[in-house]
Amino acid sequence: MSRNTKINLVLLLAVAALAVLPLVLGLGDHKKEPFTGADAEAETAITELKPDYEPWFSPLYEPPSGEIESALFSLQAALGAGVLAYYFGLRRGRRQGEQRVLERQAGEALTGAAGTSAAEQD
Repeated sequence: MSRNTKINLVLLLAVAALAVLPLVLGLGDHKKEPFTGADAEAETAITELKPDYEPWFSPLYEPPSGEIESALFSLQAALGAGVLAYYFGLRRGRRQGEQRVLERQAGEALTGAAGTSAAEQD
């Protein structure tokens, strides 16, 4: 097993542990909604500390339900992941293309040098 494979396996196990451990350890069992987002947590903390607080602005669009809000967030995450994957794939493809061109040029230079030296010998 190569070094990169070992590193990838360790990273995969770490990600799995981060996803599963909060559920196994029961983190958030004392809350009504244990895994709400940071925005909801901040709103709850602010209203507890200052009940008369007035927000500076309101959202441009308020989804009619939590499911739609979650779907829009998932769509946003998927689009972002797609853009990143496209970018990194494009970079890798360009790098591989440049490497192939350099290898081809080096091969042609060797073939050309061998051909001229053989012609000079005759």
